[in-house]
Amino acid sequence: MGIGDGSPSETQHAAHKEKRDETTPLLPLKAEEEDGIHEFNGASFSGAVFNLSTTIVGAGIMALPASIKMLGIIPGILMIILVALLTEASIDMMVRCSHQAKITSYGWLMGDSFGQWGRIALQASVVINNIGVMIVYMIIIGDVLSGTSTTGVHHRGIFEGWFGPHLWNSRPVVLLATTIFVFAPLVSFKRLDSLRYTSALSVALAVVFVVITAGIAILRLIEGTAEIPKLFPEIHEINSIWELFTAVPVLVTAYICHYNVHSIDNELEDRSQTKPIVRTSLALCSSVYVATSFFAYLLFGEATLSDVLANFDSDLHIPFSSVFNDIVRVSYVVHVMLVFPIVFFALRLNLDGLLFPTSRHISHDNRRFTIITVSLLVVIYLAANFIPSIWDAFQFTGATAAVLIGFIFPAMIILRDSYGIATKRDKVLAVTMIVLAVLSNSVALYSDAMSIFYRKVEA
Repeated sequence: MGIGDGSPSETQHAAHKEKRDETTPLLPLKAEEEDGIHEFNGASFSGAVFNLSTTIVGAGIMALPASIKMLGIIPGILMIILVALLTEASIDMMVRCSHQAKITSYGWLMGDSFGQWGRIALQASVVINNIGVMIVYMIIIGDVLSGTSTTGVHHRGIFEGWFGPHLWNSRPVVLLATTIFVFAPLVSFKRLDSLRYTSALSVALAVVFVVITAGIAILRLIEGTAEIPKLFPEIHEINSIWELFTAVPVLVTAYICHYNVHSIDNELEDRSQTKPIVRTSLALCSSVYVATSFFAYLLFGEATLSDVLANFDSDLHIPFSSVFNDIVRVSYVVHVMLVFPIVFFALRLNLDGLLFPTSRHISHDNRRFTIITVSLLVVIYLAANFIPSIWDAFQFTGATAAVLIGFIFPAMIILRDSYGIATKRDKVLAVTMIVLAVLSNSVALYSDAMSIFYRKVEA
């Protein structure tokens, strides 16, 4: 039979391709590259671990010490571990369903289970979450390089400390320069694996931050100059209990990486490696989170800020304090800069999927690729100059989009069980995840709303 003669196999293949094009904002599978280029032989295990770990360990790590301050050491660390275990379970649900049905994106998976509106809900959630997270990245860069006064006390930025206050090192100018000269080149890559080396460097810089913070805290503890942190939260009234829940969205946001799991999975030569890659990444990131939260809170005690990097402008009561302050802040700012393109990758794909669900893939349309990339960079830059605190940004995205992406949507997919693979344990776990997510984040949103209301009344 000739090409295009309408044979059943070709008709089925065309229908399958049309369905995929309508529901998945992801790069084509290696075997179906439109350009006929096949020299990419699959991402390595280590490259995939670094990319996924970089997706996880982003700005969330900077707000975790404040969460530990609120919850106390023991409940705080237990919560970090619990959220990691739930994250592993939710990703496992997604991956098993995707492999069973040969699905190559989270959006396609939601569309396959719940139709067009399921796909749209997922893609909109990823767009909201990732825009919020990248605004946080820019806020952190501005806080560290140009300083912050969100707590009423001015914390000097690195450039201000080195050169004094000038127009050229003000927040708008510094963030504009970062956007043009750092972010724009890094977000121009069209394949996630192209970022494996910057991802490896970003993970290494996060470890540098943890090691230095831990070393200073231990030295202070040995010298007896460290404040002994509280093990449990201080509860004075019923409002104190509600306020504890405001830490939950921050913890949830710290582990959201689900939107990049399929991108990483698709680029693997052996997709059976996905589960060990996820477990390795979560174990690495959880270790970094626990160490950072514990030692940063031990170091700064009740003075711990919502962005702990802003604390590193004060006297650490050790020799060469200012040098260590600068090393910590510079290393983590570079880390955040390298995380940005990883998160941006998923944002651009999902926004394109929302706006142009039936168009050819964005990686093959340079004009659309450029317009969406530039537009997103402009929106994120402007928002970062007007939103005052990373805690405010985390509260909104963590209690809404992040909890949907990380827990509610995967649980709904396994409960729908369109592929007949869900066990009784899966369904019990899925119901538990949904109940915990809805209750804890509803209370967190209520507590945040009351807090904002009382602040306005007092003002």
